[in-house]
Amino acid sequence: MLPGNNIYKNYKLLRLLLEDGAVLTAFDTETTGITCETDKIIEIGAVKFDIDGVLDTYHTLVDPLSDIPEDVTNVNHITNEMVKGSPPVGKVLPDFLRFIDNSILVAHNANFDLNFMNTELLRNGMKPLKNKTIDTLELARWAYPKLGKYALQFLAKTFSINVENAHRADDDALVCMNLFLRCLKDTDSMQETQ
Repeated sequence: MLPGNNIYKNYKLLRLLLEDGAVLTAFDTETTGITCETDKIIEIGAVKFDIDGVLDTYHTLVDPLSDIPEDVTNVNHITNEMVKGSPPVGKVLPDFLRFIDNSILVAHNANFDLNFMNTELLRNGMKPLKNKTIDTLELARWAYPKLGKYALQFLAKTFSINVENAHRADDDALVCMNLFLRCLKDTDSMQETQ
């Protein structure tokens, strides 16, 4: 049983978090399927940022030590040949943990990525993530209650957020960061100030 994820929902205080110097890391995973107990992470992408902009980026392919289903490759275009020779997830996780450190995580449909990450951490004898996490799916629902659709690629198109390679972890992490910043800008009148 996975521990509960530390999802941050006080959206009215997001501007204050940034103004107080918070460091955030938008991240995304690509996986071999949708079930964290049986499927594996095959790519991790992350963008660390603060109020002044991008601080650093992280990207790696991950060898799942099993074949990537064809239907998954059709979505994210990650092939077995691409991940061959990449490190397995157990070798990648320590680097990713160092990268995110104690930053606030930002992810779209965050529970999906957190559940995969925490499953792999536990599988590899590590502790689950305790970082506060902002879910841009929920943030977008709060910011744009009448929009009706909240898929990351739909929101990117709606708000003219540049997408280089949809369904690739590094690009989706960058899109997630830009969506977070757009939501913050568009809800400025709802944000609390000091």
